[in-house]
Amino acid sequence: MAQLPRGAAVVARGLAPDLLPAVARLARARGLRLLIGGDARVALRYGAGLHLPERGAPGLLAFLRARRPDALLSAACHGRRGIARGRALGLDALLISPIFPTRSHPGAGALGVHAWAWLARHAGRPAVALGGVEARSARRVPPRAAGLAAIGWWAPSTHSPAPPPPPSH
Repeated sequence: MAQLPRGAAVVARGLAPDLLPAVARLARARGLRLLIGGDARVALRYGAGLHLPERGAPGLLAFLRARRPDALLSAACHGRRGIARGRALGLDALLISPIFPTRSHPGAGALGVHAWAWLARHAGRPAVALGGVEARSARRVPPRAAGLAAIGWWAPSTHSPAPPPPPSH
């Protein structure tokens, strides 16, 4: 989180509950936008945004009713169904993935640049590229991307340089 530029978003997903208060404090101190992965009740508790997996999230309706104006709402999107869901929920962003083969899901098929761009073009909201995004592949992300998201890039075993800034359009 210390390497991210002010205003960048962080999705806290799968964190041990005792780490979340420190992550929330660090996000506030660094001017980062915090989203909680998949748990709307926890997002409300921390005044954070919410990132929805494709399966949904418990407490979504309560989040939609009570969310703060600055709390982002994003969702995972792996195809046309995700786009329809994103439009129906009025999401702030869709994380369309995986654009490239990824270490976090070995053997899973990647969308590739052209299919990713098609989904992004039809998303009707900002599309963020996720999946296999690292220093080399980030250069191949279509210009339509509102931003880049990464998991493995930040893993301790990754020795890639810091990510480039999000595409500016």
